[in-house]
Amino acid sequence: MTLKFCGAAREVTGSCHLLTLDGGYKILLDCGLYQGRNEEMENFNEHFLFEPAEINALVLSHAHIDHCGRIPKLVRDGFRGNIYSTHATRSLCAILLLDSAYIQEKDAEYYNKRYGKFGKGRKPLYSRPDVKPAMERFVGHPYGEWIRIHPDVELQFRDAGHILGSASVTLRVKRADGRTTTVGFTGDVGRPDRPILRDPRKLPACDYVISESTYGDKEHELPPNEMERFLKIIRNTCVEKRGKLLIPAFSVGRTQEIVYMLDQLESSGRLPKIQVFVDSPLAVNATTVFGSHPECYDLDLQEYLLTDDNPFGFNDLTYIKDVEDSKALNFLDGPAIIISASGMMNAGRSKHHLANTMGDPKNTIFIVGYCAPGTPGGKLRDGATGMKLYGEYHELRADVVVMDSFSAHADRSELINFLNGQQDHCKKLFLVHGTLDRMETFTESLHRAGFTDVVAPKLEDEVEL
Repeated sequence: MTLKFCGAAREVTGSCHLLTLDGGYKILLDCGLYQGRNEEMENFNEHFLFEPAEINALVLSHAHIDHCGRIPKLVRDGFRGNIYSTHATRSLCAILLLDSAYIQEKDAEYYNKRYGKFGKGRKPLYSRPDVKPAMERFVGHPYGEWIRIHPDVELQFRDAGHILGSASVTLRVKRADGRTTTVGFTGDVGRPDRPILRDPRKLPACDYVISESTYGDKEHELPPNEMERFLKIIRNTCVEKRGKLLIPAFSVGRTQEIVYMLDQLESSGRLPKIQVFVDSPLAVNATTVFGSHPECYDLDLQEYLLTDDNPFGFNDLTYIKDVEDSKALNFLDGPAIIISASGMMNAGRSKHHLANTMGDPKNTIFIVGYCAPGTPGGKLRDGATGMKLYGEYHELRADVVVMDSFSAHADRSELINFLNGQQDHCKKLFLVHGTLDRMETFTESLHRAGFTDVVAPKLEDEVEL
């Protein structure tokens, strides 16, 4: 049995790992889109490191595009197996993959209009008609049940607490010699005591574990300060400076969490009288999906629903789908909170809002999550004083505030806690979904926690289990 690392190897996006059983049966764990600006990864999305037609099954940890974003291409290129996921992940993928296809179509259209005369034509990775046949291959399952996907393989999803429907994956594999080998894949691990979702549930004891390491080198800000700091930023920007607060946020998970917090502030009478806009068609659709899967909610939200039957809506909140309404926000007079995708500001409406807000010192750009290096969000996190957007240079005069406590990724201590208990059974721990420097720091922490064999595989590395 072999494990090949086909994505998110010393990178934070593009999750994809291939497990080949003793008899040749091939299981793909995730099939994500690379999102970033690393020149070495320029052609990653166009070329698989395996033959799609040879893959027998795909097991999907969750619906973020960096984990599911190449599935339509995989199916178009010959994959004919089942795609196993939780029910909520299946629901989210139906809208996220359509949105991803639309963005790629528009990006290709823009590129060809600008550069096509030089013979540099570009096609989208896949288009919207490719999504339907991909969705037809999905098979949804609940958390906690063992599912037989092959005579020699059982699969179990456990709640990862990262986004709606997110799961860790455990594969129990019967070997050719009669032994049973257990392989665990953390997917993206969420954080305990976060709004909306239940806390992450640990993997069972595994012989081999593939673990994310996104924040393996740091500790997040403690949650008790979060609501107060958020409210302070709102008051400073929108009340004192009468400016706009731009919150670039992923349409799934982060947007709903922020809206839920604003809803709580509004219900308690603490939210200033400010217009709030969620400017993302995808976020509007995703919020509807959230409402359809209360089985994923934590106890606090279930109790909140007893007094507020709509935790994602209040009087001063407007959800925007229409592009003309989105453009009108650029000319909005007075303070406002604008929540818009994408979270890295490298695509979608948040990139337009960044271009229109970053030059005004009254405004604040509030970064509430990871941004890949080279993206506009990543540049702002790294201290950029300006950047080129849509062919024009924009000087940064607005305030930039970064608050990683909103992160849906576990930090170093939370990851170690999630993995604790594996030390006596786990033969090898593979770190993925992180940059090499963070992996090296996290490895030192894991050694102190009792893990003896920790490796950070490179892209295309293949190991025998």
